[in-house]
Amino acid sequence: MAYDFDLFVIGAGSGGVRAARFAAGFGAKVAVAESRYLGGTCVNVGCVPKKLLVYGAHVADELEQAAGFGWTLEEGHFDWGTLIANKNREIERLNGIYRNLLVNSGVTLLQGHARITGANEVEVEGQRYTAATILIATGGWPQVPDIPGKELAITSNEAFYLKALPRRVLVVGGGYIAVEFAGIFQGLGADTTLLYRGDLFLRGFDGSVRTHLKEELEKRGMDLQFNADIQRIDKLDDGSLKATLKDGRELVADCIFYATGRRPMLDNLGLENTGVELDPRGFIRVDEQFQTTEPSILAIGDVIGRVQLTPVALAEGMAVARRLFKPEQYRPVDYQNIPTAVFSQPPIGTVGLTEEQALAAGHKVQIFESRFRAMKLTLTDIQEKTLMKLVVDAETDKVLGCHMVGPDAGEIIQGLGIALKAGATKQQFDETIGVHPTAAEEFVTMRTVTR
Repeated sequence: MAYDFDLFVIGAGSGGVRAARFAAGFGAKVAVAESRYLGGTCVNVGCVPKKLLVYGAHVADELEQAAGFGWTLEEGHFDWGTLIANKNREIERLNGIYRNLLVNSGVTLLQGHARITGANEVEVEGQRYTAATILIATGGWPQVPDIPGKELAITSNEAFYLKALPRRVLVVGGGYIAVEFAGIFQGLGADTTLLYRGDLFLRGFDGSVRTHLKEELEKRGMDLQFNADIQRIDKLDDGSLKATLKDGRELVADCIFYATGRRPMLDNLGLENTGVELDPRGFIRVDEQFQTTEPSILAIGDVIGRVQLTPVALAEGMAVARRLFKPEQYRPVDYQNIPTAVFSQPPIGTVGLTEEQALAAGHKVQIFESRFRAMKLTLTDIQEKTLMKLVVDAETDKVLGCHMVGPDAGEIIQGLGIALKAGATKQQFDETIGVHPTAAEEFVTMRTVTR
C-alpha cells in the first residue's frame, strides 16, 4: 500500500524533531504535527527558560560576593517583567530555529492537533494522512493532586508567564523541578517555603547529596517543611492563598506552585483506535526498540516514562530514525551512566550509581568524599560548602558514581560522564593531573577513603 508519508511524528519536542529531521535526511518522507509550540517542553516551559531564570537568580549571589573583591555597589533592583520579556524573546527565537530545522530538512510541518484514527492513519484539523510508521512523541504534562482548591495552584507551565514575582511562594514537591523553582523564587527575592510529603527531597539521588543540599538551602534561609502535605487551598479576601495542611496547620502565600509529577500527554490522541497499550503507570508500553503493541506505531521521550530528560529523548529519536531508515548506523540507546544536573542553588551534578544503589547491587564500595569552601568565597563571609563524592568498587577499583553539589556542578560532571562511560578506575582518576586552581581538580586529588 502507498502511504502519504514514511514517518508521521506527533509532537515537535526534542525527540520528535530529532527523529523527523534525521529520518528526512536519510531519505524518508516525513511529517510532523504539533498543536502547541515548537521545541516542546524543554524549549518553552522547561530546561531552557528555567536555566535563564536560574541565571537571573544567581545574580543576587554575585552581588553579595562583590564587596569581598573590592566592589562597592548601589542597592540593586530586580524587575521580573524585564526578565520574563527577555526570556520570551529568546524562546521565540528558538521556536523559529526549530521551525527552520524541520522545514529545511524537507519535513512537512502541520500545525494542529493530531489524532490517530487507525494503525496507519492520523487526522489533523479534519485532514487525514496515512503513514507507514507513526511516532508518538507528545511528552508529558504537569499534574496537581485532586484536592479542593487545586485550580488556585500553578505549575511550571504557568510559572514562566507570571505577571509579577510573588512576594510569598509555597513550592510543593520533592523532585528536581520543585527544588529548582524554590531556588529561583528565593534567589529573585520571594519569601519561599518548600513543602514535601516525604522525609527528604530528591528521592533516588545520593544520600550525601540530598543531605548536603538541605543544609545549604537552610543556610540560605529557605523554609523547608518535610513530612507535610496540603489538604486544601482557599483564596482569602485579600487575594492571598491559604493552604491547610493534613496536620491541621495553615500556611498563607501569594502563589502555590505544584511540582508533584508529570503525566504522559495522551489527551484526545486516539489510542483507543489502535492496539497501543499502556503500562501500569499510564505511560505507553514499548519494547527496547520503542515499538508499541501496535506494530506500526512507535513512541519515545517522556510519554514512555523511562528517563525523562531532553538528551535522552534526543538519543531515542536518533535511534528510531536510524533503525527505520539507516539501519547500518543503528545503535541502541544506552541508559547506563547518564549524567544529569539539578539547577538548584547550589546546583547538583551526578553520574553513575549512588552509594545506596551500589550497595544494593552487591558492590563492596569505597567512598571518597570531600567538603570544602570554594576559593571564590574565601574573600567573603559566605559559608557555603561544596560537596564532591566518588563511589568506587573496592574489588575492581572501577569508579561507579560521581556526585557534586556546588558551583558549575553540571559543567564539571559532563566530562566525568565520559570517564565513567569509558570504565575509568580510581587509579586513573588519581593519575590524571588536575587543573589548578579549580574546584574540579578535587575529583582527581581525593586520596583518603572516608568510609
